[in-house]
Amino acid sequence: MALAAAIVLAIPVIFLQIWRFVAPGLYHHEKRVLVPFALVSALFFLSGALFGYWFVFPPAFRFLIGYSNSFLEAMPSVEEYFPLALRLFLGFGFIFLLPVCMVFLGKMGLVNRAFLAKNRKYAVLVAFIVAAVVTPTPDVVNQMLMAGPIILLYELSIVAVTLFAKKPLKSFSEAQERQGEDEN
Repeated sequence: MALAAAIVLAIPVIFLQIWRFVAPGLYHHEKRVLVPFALVSALFFLSGALFGYWFVFPPAFRFLIGYSNSFLEAMPSVEEYFPLALRLFLGFGFIFLLPVCMVFLGKMGLVNRAFLAKNRKYAVLVAFIVAAVVTPTPDVVNQMLMAGPIILLYELSIVAVTLFAKKPLKSFSEAQERQGEDEN
C-alpha cells in the first residue's frame, strides 16, 4: 500500500522529469499540443479511478461478500482487498483515457470520424471482452459497469476526434509525405 501511495504522490515529479527530457527535442507547435494532452490525460485518468471507486467497487465488493452464509463467513484481508481495489482503479483510469488516445491517433492521421463510426460494432465487442478480462468478479453486473463506460467513451471519442483532430499534426503528416516520396 505504501508503494502504491508513493507512486501516486511521485507521479507529478516523474511526469515533470519526463517532460524535461522530451521537451528540448520538440518543436514549439508540438509543445503547444502536448501540454493540453497531458493535463486532459491526468483529468480523465483521475475521473476513471474515481468512477471505479464510487460506482464499480461497491457492487464488486458486495458480490464477493455475498458468498457468506451460516457456514461460511467472508473475512477479507488487506491482502485481498487492496489488489482488487487497485486493479479496478487502474483499469478504469486507463479505460477513461480512450478519448485522449483516439484524439492523439486522430492528430497523427491514423484514425478519423468515419473509421471510428464504421468500426463501432467491433468496439462494442472489444468493450465486453475487456470488461470480462479486467473485472475481478464473474458477474454480469460488474462487467456491464465496465463495458457501458467503454462504449460511452468510444462514442465520446468519435465526437472528440471530429472536434479536435480535424487536421493531423504538421510534422507527422510531413514525415508521411516524405516517406511516400522516397518510396516512389
